[in-house]
Amino acid sequence: MNEDLKNNRNYVIAIGRQFGCGGREVGQRVAQLLDINYFDKQLLLEASKASGINAEMFEAADERTPKFFPSLWPLNLAMAGSAFVGETPMSDDSIYNAQCQVMKDLVDRKSCVIVGRTADYVLRDYCPVISVFLHAPIDDRVKRIIERGDCDTREAAEKRADKANKLRAEYYNFYTDKLWGHAESYDLCIDSSLLGIEGTSQLIVDFVKRRLTE
Repeated sequence: MNEDLKNNRNYVIAIGRQFGCGGREVGQRVAQLLDINYFDKQLLLEASKASGINAEMFEAADERTPKFFPSLWPLNLAMAGSAFVGETPMSDDSIYNAQCQVMKDLVDRKSCVIVGRTADYVLRDYCPVISVFLHAPIDDRVKRIIERGDCDTREAAEKRADKANKLRAEYYNFYTDKLWGHAESYDLCIDSSLLGIEGTSQLIVDFVKRRLTE
């Protein structure tokens, strides 16, 4: 770990991101530069292990708003949004709460980067949190989406990005008192197309050092 951060409490860099702007790559590089842990989909596996719920149940509810309200749960045992631990049903909201607890357990072990999953809001009163939102012009995002093999055409890439971003916004806005993608919801917002993955990662690292050492 960097010498100037060793004496601080464990902290989290929470990264929100538009689909296709390189959020995963930036998060991984930031974690590497700071010698801290990195979690995105891996968080689901951690949550699954901790709760005893099948990981597929977590993935089905990942960054998606609940399909029903917890108060209606007794009337909706058969709905697709349900999960089970043995004979005990769990709502999407319970799955979300289990994931929140895992985030706290993870940061207790070591500082980390967490991509998505409302980490900035969940951990706001639990540990030092630096919240970042990454965005990029649609042309840049479409190029990245196609290059990594998610889609074959521009039209398909645009639809995929639009759908993913709507789901992320609905999820974030539902579980927090902030607005996804709005500058006032984050400490730092960056257009990742301007500096690229490496430059964006370095900028975040510099920002984190300033925030945690001043």
